[in-house]
Amino acid sequence: MIDILIPTVAQGLLWALLALGVYITFRVLDIADLSVEGSFPLGAAVAATALVNGHGLIVAFFLAALAGALAGIVTGFFTTKLRIPALLAGILTMIGLYSVNLHVMGKANVALLRIDTIFTYAESFGLNTSLAMLTVGIVAAVFIGCTMYWFFGTELGTAIRATGCNDQMARAQGVNTNRMIVLGLLISNALVALSGALVAQSNGFADVGMGTGTIVIGLASVIIGEVLFGTRSFKNCLISVILGSIVYRLVIALVLQLGMPPNDLKLFTALLVAVALSMPLIREKMRKRQTRS
Repeated sequence: MIDILIPTVAQGLLWALLALGVYITFRVLDIADLSVEGSFPLGAAVAATALVNGHGLIVAFFLAALAGALAGIVTGFFTTKLRIPALLAGILTMIGLYSVNLHVMGKANVALLRIDTIFTYAESFGLNTSLAMLTVGIVAAVFIGCTMYWFFGTELGTAIRATGCNDQMARAQGVNTNRMIVLGLLISNALVALSGALVAQSNGFADVGMGTGTIVIGLASVIIGEVLFGTRSFKNCLISVILGSIVYRLVIALVLQLGMPPNDLKLFTALLVAVALSMPLIREKMRKRQTRS
């Protein structure tokens, strides 16, 4: 049981960066950004290519985050300057990034066999593979979560949150909402790309199709976390998203252990998100029935 639990929690922590990025667009900016399905494999492709070409881990992660940030800027440009609806802007970026990812890797996938990754570095301290993944996941999730909590408490971060909450009021206070939208998309896609870089190193390869369904995974983590752990404050929201990502991975591992075919995972995830999204309505109806009775 422990042999399954530790790697599952570790995977949840690695994917938590994706969930945090989706949270920024979905909750903070109130934008449905589908470009994450392109920026996730983009981060994986850039990091894997950098490592294969002999660059260090710091350079690989920096380039992955930079590539994701540029993808976010492109989506923001489509949305703010060209007035393309955010949903369509994300789709356009996602489609374009498919070709970009192929050019970055030069082929459909890049293997990281016998390449030093952040996990092999962690294993050099005497940890086994599962504990190395767990340690890296904890450090990454805690560091990114604390940095986000600090940043969104600053004047600039508050302006981003105000833009998503009420853009007209934000403009009345002198906030350039277009810049805040672009900045929010930049941060979101940078986090998603970092998640892609970590997942690629944990899997041992980067693939051009590994971004399929990532938006659903991110939304599932956000919604499950909010339903189970609440949204009392911004700090609570960040913790809920991270824990939601872990719970989602545990649920997936559980249904696989119960015999669900892997081909049905996407369908199960979609149904899980639908149920989680409907929970507030279900709770409200139950509350009304209790009041009437």
